[in-house]
Amino acid sequence: MLTLLNILAGIALLVWGTYLVRTSILRVYGAELRRFLSVNVENRFMALLAGLGVTSLLQSSTATALLTTSFAGSGLIATAPALAIMLGADIGTALAAVFLSRDLTWLSPLLIFVGVIVFLSKQRSNAEHLGRVSIGLGLMMLALQLIVAAARPLTQTVGVKAIFTTISGDPLLDLVIAAAVTVLAYSSLAVVLLVATLTASQVIGLDTALPLVLGANIGSGALAVLMTLSSSSEIRRVPLGNLVFKLVGALITIPFVHLIANYARDSGFGETQVVIAFHLIFNVALAALCIPLVHRVADLTHRFLPAAPTIQDESRARHLDPHALPTPSLALTCAAREALRIGDFVEQMLAALGRLMRDNHRSSADEIRRLDDVVDSLYKQVKFYLTQVSRTPMGDRESRRWTDIISFTINLEQVGDIIEKSANDVVQKNIDRNRNFSEAGKLELCDLHMRLVSNLRLAMNVFINNDVNDAQLLIAEKVKFRELELVNYDKHLGRLADQTVQSIETSSLHLDLMRDLKRINSHFCSVAYPILESAGVLSQSRLRAVEHERAEVTITGSGSQRV
Repeated sequence: MLTLLNILAGIALLVWGTYLVRTSILRVYGAELRRFLSVNVENRFMALLAGLGVTSLLQSSTATALLTTSFAGSGLIATAPALAIMLGADIGTALAAVFLSRDLTWLSPLLIFVGVIVFLSKQRSNAEHLGRVSIGLGLMMLALQLIVAAARPLTQTVGVKAIFTTISGDPLLDLVIAAAVTVLAYSSLAVVLLVATLTASQVIGLDTALPLVLGANIGSGALAVLMTLSSSSEIRRVPLGNLVFKLVGALITIPFVHLIANYARDSGFGETQVVIAFHLIFNVALAALCIPLVHRVADLTHRFLPAAPTIQDESRARHLDPHALPTPSLALTCAAREALRIGDFVEQMLAALGRLMRDNHRSSADEIRRLDDVVDSLYKQVKFYLTQVSRTPMGDRESRRWTDIISFTINLEQVGDIIEKSANDVVQKNIDRNRNFSEAGKLELCDLHMRLVSNLRLAMNVFINNDVNDAQLLIAEKVKFRELELVNYDKHLGRLADQTVQSIETSSLHLDLMRDLKRINSHFCSVAYPILESAGVLSQSRLRAVEHERAEVTITGSGSQRV
């Protein structure tokens, strides 16, 4: 029982080490790896080499599959070059197995020691993740040593020999077992290394090991298919095509495994070398056989998984890629793109509010209510997406960006609510009562409205570029907006003193709208303060004023009235 637990612990340690390497490299170089994949798809051979290089770093063809399928789903990579990338990814996994199967007993403790030192001394930086990579590689090598040591007593156990003797007579059963174990272990690399270790310990023979290697390859393809079952057709095509390649290659090879095993035994090479070499040769041969067929298989996947009918659902997020979540920098980029989309809908709401104030179009109020529902839905999706992005491995820059994005989306959602409330006020106090603003009052509100639209566009530019000069310009526009509001307030009082009938009838609404437009402008301008503060261009007196303004926005947003 203790021996079995030691083997299971070794397998778990092997899988955990693979996970550490994969996730850490994605967090540090995820954006660069995606960019590398996206620009190296001019032809299928370049795509194959790109997949090989990325997988050699990640130690996981499944991780490369998720990166590639996300590109295919976004339309950035066609299915054919994506399939070529996956063929290269399988070769990359085989090369990683070659490296890890070597006798590196001395290297394992060194990698773990150095990795822990770097991890503890360089936290909240890229060096922390590189330390995790070193720890992961060391744990993978240590796990292989533990499995060998634990499995050695099993070679003399009659029951274990009987079990493996039973399954060794059925290559197809071996293939299915290895595929299932690969899916459960989330790593074909871990399973291939485990098979090589068990073969070296004489727990299993080559007649069993070679079908298990084929099964591990099929399992990695099946894992990618299972992980994308709920995704769109565009995303599911790449894993399906890759699985077809693996199945065809395995079915062609399986009748010859006994012949290959007999030849390997006579060659004089060690069992571990044979297993690892078979894994590498199979994937290289599969790539050579299938690379000319990627376009045909891509066409087959398009027929089997046709694109779903396009449904324009504005309230559904378009840029929140779940496969980017393990890489904070990529996930934050996705969230920022969706936040800008929310800003576009807020701009549409502002345009509708302008028509409503100018022309008393009731339909514009209905449009604002519909768009506010869209903004609320997108805001909730962005907020939930950001909560899924772990802030623990982020550096200071990424943490600030996370805060900026959530703050910007909160401000936009609150602006949407203010616009909807203003539209309802216009309907109830003007349209329903058949009232109109005076021409002078209407011009004043339209002028504020035009400045507001311009400031929204400037705020979105500041949000995406973090430019200090634009941030200063946005704050300057806020001062001008406040001064214009005061001027318009005095003009409105003058019209009341002159007994202008339309101004008297709409006075309450006019003042409420000016106040609401000022609140909206404050929300837009708030995006500039973190940028100016981090650049050190805000004086202490200005910082206190900023805190006062933020508190004022919060108070007015909760429903207090101010004339």
